[in-house]
Amino acid sequence: MRKQIYPRAVLDLGHLRENVKMVTGRCAAMGIQVMGVVKGCDGLPRCASQFVRGGCSSLGSSRIGQLADLRAAGISLPLWLIRIPMLSDAEEVVQVADGSLNSDLAVLRALDQAARAQGKTHQVLLMTDLGDLREGFWGVKELTEAALMVERDCPGLHLTGIGTNLGCYGSVLATREKMEELCAQAKEVEAAIGRPLEVVSGGATSSYMRVLDGTMPEGVNQLRIGEGILMARDLPDLHGVDMGPMHRDAITLEAEVVEVREKPTYPQGAITVDAFGHRQAYEDRGIRCHAVLAVGKVDYGDPGELFPEASGVRVLGASSDHTLLDIQDALDQGQEIRVGDILRFRLTYAAAVYVTSSRDVGHYYVDQG
Repeated sequence: MRKQIYPRAVLDLGHLRENVKMVTGRCAAMGIQVMGVVKGCDGLPRCASQFVRGGCSSLGSSRIGQLADLRAAGISLPLWLIRIPMLSDAEEVVQVADGSLNSDLAVLRALDQAARAQGKTHQVLLMTDLGDLREGFWGVKELTEAALMVERDCPGLHLTGIGTNLGCYGSVLATREKMEELCAQAKEVEAAIGRPLEVVSGGATSSYMRVLDGTMPEGVNQLRIGEGILMARDLPDLHGVDMGPMHRDAITLEAEVVEVREKPTYPQGAITVDAFGHRQAYEDRGIRCHAVLAVGKVDYGDPGELFPEASGVRVLGASSDHTLLDIQDALDQGQEIRVGDILRFRLTYAAAVYVTSSRDVGHYYVDQG
């Protein structure tokens, strides 16, 4: 097998660890623990170790395989499956994960059976849908009935708490009012089961802004944070939230230039759809110098989510395996970009998920401390 050099994901473990410490420190000041979500770095054990060192109380992923890798690597923190389990996966979920997020009674019963068969107690967070319309019980009555079922009829399960998710499907903002609604539902569940819940999980990175602006209600005591640690880009770019000195380069992409040539900027000939069946819009800017990279959409998803570190470089688009750049401005500024050169790009969270999980993208670790 040939040695893979480029393209490669550069994983700065020192910057990642510092990001974790900043987030967990801010949350701890408000009595909130952080479940570090590691799916954005493909659950790589060396990255997950920085979440441990940085002060997370548990680790979560939507992929059972990633949790299994962490278990095999000796990660000591509790591991949680944060995508609601498939009924067919109940046995494996209990084998691999200490806990899971749930919103279906049949799945809860299957987890209970699997846990009792394996001689384990599996922790569960019951998810409540506060309007984002992804997973979750709809309404406090349905939520409370599920809590009572787990408490009374599922000895293999432990009802650790309740949680919610906002902003991932329905674009619903994680406002203070939504967090207060979650806390109110937690109190109703506690009254029904006759004991306090250990965890009220207020959501993901989208809810972290309530920590940053100091409006998170006292009853929320956990957040599940991935993007806000790994990339620190969504809250500043999409919501104008100041995240302070967070590093935005914990994960970057390096790719090799395989062609440099002056070409027209507008396609020549009858225009139809691209290789993915989409109709593209092109801007005619005359003859300019283009560069082609040996990396494409199958490696990172959307070329609009790549941000060149070199000034004067513009991403034009991509096919499956090639990325096209306009480098004319860079050349006009006196830079040299030639075949064989390596260019670096900062990423969105979505692009990082693709890059770190692609078998054709290598991993290069950096740690300055």
